[in-house]
Amino acid sequence: MYRLYGSFVLLLLFISTTGCIYIESDSTLLKPPSPVLKFDADRLLQDWTDMWNSYDLSQVDNLFLTNEHATYFSSEKQGLIVGIEAVREHHVGFGFVPGGAEKDTKLWLDDVHIEIYSTTAVVTAVWYFEKSLPDNRQIQKGPVTIIYTPTECGYRIAHMNFAEYQPNDSH
Repeated sequence: MYRLYGSFVLLLLFISTTGCIYIESDSTLLKPPSPVLKFDADRLLQDWTDMWNSYDLSQVDNLFLTNEHATYFSSEKQGLIVGIEAVREHHVGFGFVPGGAEKDTKLWLDDVHIEIYSTTAVVTAVWYFEKSLPDNRQIQKGPVTIIYTPTECGYRIAHMNFAEYQPNDSH
């Protein structure tokens, strides 16, 4: 009984810290994380910009921690957004839907800088968001910090922090 209870506690601890579950058919509850998990910045950042440019809500869970540890500071809303449910809802507020939606907007990153600290990756960049208005095109921009952490499912976003430059800023 103790072995079963102990395994259950370990499973809950693993899920709460990684946001992933891996159950093998031979009754092994957890597969140890790969000792060499490569941080593929190009792919991860492209996946994130693709999610934004397609407005595909179903991709949020593929990019962020899928538990209460995911956090997000938005340039559009005051306060800390905590947990994957709140992160999903925040994206719904921008028009994200499962499967995506056609929008006349484009998001991209520039001035990308990456630092790896042990297994955690910190990405800083300037985001640009172009949207079409009836009379002209407007581009918003500002700094973003993305913190990636390794999980059983690969690197996931643990935290994002956005800010927006004011239109008269020369950055």
